[in-house]
Amino acid sequence: MSLGIVILNWNGKTLIEKFLPSVINNTPNIHNIYFIDNGSTDGSVEFIKTNFKRIKIIALDKNYGYAKAYNIGLKNIDDDIVCLLNNDVEVTRGWTKEILRQFNNEPLTAVIQPKLRDYYNKPYFDYAGAAGGFLDKFGYPYCNGRIYNKIEKDNNQYNNVSEIFWACGACFFIRNQIFKKYGGFDESFWAHFEEIDLCWRLKNKGYKISLNTDSIVFHANAATLVQNNPKKTYYNFRNMLFTITKNSKNNLFFLLTEKFFIDIIVAFYILFNRGVNHFIAIIKAYLSFYKHINLLMKFRKDNKRKIKHYKNISIICEYLFYKR
Repeated sequence: MSLGIVILNWNGKTLIEKFLPSVINNTPNIHNIYFIDNGSTDGSVEFIKTNFKRIKIIALDKNYGYAKAYNIGLKNIDDDIVCLLNNDVEVTRGWTKEILRQFNNEPLTAVIQPKLRDYYNKPYFDYAGAAGGFLDKFGYPYCNGRIYNKIEKDNNQYNNVSEIFWACGACFFIRNQIFKKYGGFDESFWAHFEEIDLCWRLKNKGYKISLNTDSIVFHANAATLVQNNPKKTYYNFRNMLFTITKNSKNNLFFLLTEKFFIDIIVAFYILFNRGVNHFIAIIKAYLSFYKHINLLMKFRKDNKRKIKHYKNISIICEYLFYKR
């Protein structure tokens, strides 16, 4: 079973200098390492060519975002398993071994995420992926080890977890054939939530999404697009709407109606905590959603939806309002 480590980059030379040596040093030579560059102008490609002869470069002509860049880059990669790895991740010794063993033993497992911990505070989980992701009723993501902005210390409390709902795109192992068979990432997403959408689509096809706690990596969360950037708010809210419209088993009219009122409450919470630009970003997210709704409904009509996507009523209500 061959493995390709695929790192996506856009103007991330400083991140490459910091994090890439750990990938080189901890990844056995039998595995391939690829570098997809999204039209960088900071000398990233030249730096790789000069310092890391082992890496195979796929240079794109411009910035296609996360989703489309991976779709383009993976057309040139034939390994059985691919690990889509952020350029801001530090890996550890043996990080691929148990994950490949799990793929070999579990033919219905399509995606595996390692345990993600915070690069800047290593005993604690990483915000983005922690110990595997889930969704609440209204599409808000949360993780084992992270609910909203509350992050837990890793005391091995999730080491008995196996199946999760979605795996974090910062370190995302997937069977290459399955990725391509089901169309890869939805390119309309650009960035954020595309891995959740893909995991949900694969679960609706009968595949499993898994956590492997024998593999640990450290993620410098939001090194590419910082948390306080309104673009992040825009993509998160818009792509959340895209995802639940495409994939939810629920009655869509009632779900979107309920979600609209929840999002209004959240929008005002964000207005007073992050500022008017983030509030406007949520309005723009809804406008873009309505613009795309016909295409989203066509996808919904053409694909079977089998999976109830939530365990709790609403993480937002439980955490923000009831303090649970």
